[in-house]
Amino acid sequence: MKRKSYPSDLTDTEWKLIEPLLPKPLPKGPKANVDLREVVNGIFYLLQEGCRWRSIPHDLPPWQTISFYFRKWQKKGIWSKVNKILRKKVRIAESRNPHFTAGSIDSQSVKTKDDYLGESLFSQKKPNFRAAKRRKQK
Repeated sequence: MKRKSYPSDLTDTEWKLIEPLLPKPLPKGPKANVDLREVVNGIFYLLQEGCRWRSIPHDLPPWQTISFYFRKWQKKGIWSKVNKILRKKVRIAESRNPHFTAGSIDSQSVKTKDDYLGESLFSQKKPNFRAAKRRKQK
């Protein structure tokens, strides 16, 4: 039975890129007959919609199965490996060095502005109105 597609579902081309990077399911056990493409579709649905595991639609594999594979692959570093390999392929397709050579980190901190009383905005102290008035006169 064919299910309706979701915007987060993999296209055939995307699946051809990801499938060889995923470990094959074990030949025996309760999760042996799982369609890994549907598992990945379930993971992508969860990430795109920002829902809970139990809110994954019932026409995808059970949420327990999707969660099992997601956590298993996360512990084994599969997601990092997939990201690294796909990033490399994209860089090669764009005629760039396959290994990134520079990075940029913005180190600006969020500054908290002291209020006009000289106390932090998050301070529990009561304002000193006389000190504020003296500052304004200077």
